[in-house]
Amino acid sequence: MLKPLFVFRHALPRKTEIILGIFGFFLFLTIWHMTASSGVIRPEFLPTPFAVAKAFIRLFTERDFASDIIVSVGRVWFAFLLSVVIAVPLGLMMSTYRAVGAILEPFIDFVRYLPVPALVPLLVIWFGVGETSKIAVLWMGTFFQLILLIADDTKRVPTEYIESGHTLGASNGQIMRHIIIPAALPNMIDNLRITLGWCWTYLIIAEIVAANSGIGHMIWSLRRFVKTPEVMAGIIAIGIIGLLTDQAFRFAHARLFSYQRR
Repeated sequence: MLKPLFVFRHALPRKTEIILGIFGFFLFLTIWHMTASSGVIRPEFLPTPFAVAKAFIRLFTERDFASDIIVSVGRVWFAFLLSVVIAVPLGLMMSTYRAVGAILEPFIDFVRYLPVPALVPLLVIWFGVGETSKIAVLWMGTFFQLILLIADDTKRVPTEYIESGHTLGASNGQIMRHIIIPAALPNMIDNLRITLGWCWTYLIIAEIVAANSGIGHMIWSLRRFVKTPEVMAGIIAIGIIGLLTDQAFRFAHARLFSYQRR
């Protein structure tokens, strides 16, 4: 019965993938519950899933967690869209005009290896402790990765497509609009989905800098009182938001580029 599920490079029906995904979550929760209930780890360090679920409800009823979620989602999306607006045009320029790539790529490679948490004190000195420094942290964690991914996506457009456009008399602008961008767009959307996930991973770092709202602020403040269920509930909330966003990207990708599956 299991053999059809484990065939090398074999596609599964969508319904089967959903069932297996639900099973994976159920298996994780079962192992978590058994481990937490066994007494091997103290409840202060690993509460049960039921304790975390109760804490999740308390966050909404007692701490106005919904407003923290709205604030964090707004920060992440603002920083992410700012990265997209700057990275996409520059990435296209880097791949189509090698002089631009030669100028920018070494610097971008240098900056993207710098650990973002180490830059937080510098960003606070530059931008203060307001919203700008938080957005800057999220932007730093996204932009320099995204610009190289966009440049790589456009480099992969077959040269034959571009040569065919020149043969038909298309200008450079027309080739960019009608050949390069449409050919690279499926991979670009995938990379936007990936980098949005990276942006969420820097949220906690961004919101511990003199913040008074947001999921990261809530997690950071509750950990001082060893409220592990609430801390885990906040982390799980980030995971749920990320999962829903990721699935929305996947759905949009499947609808927009259904020809790839065919």
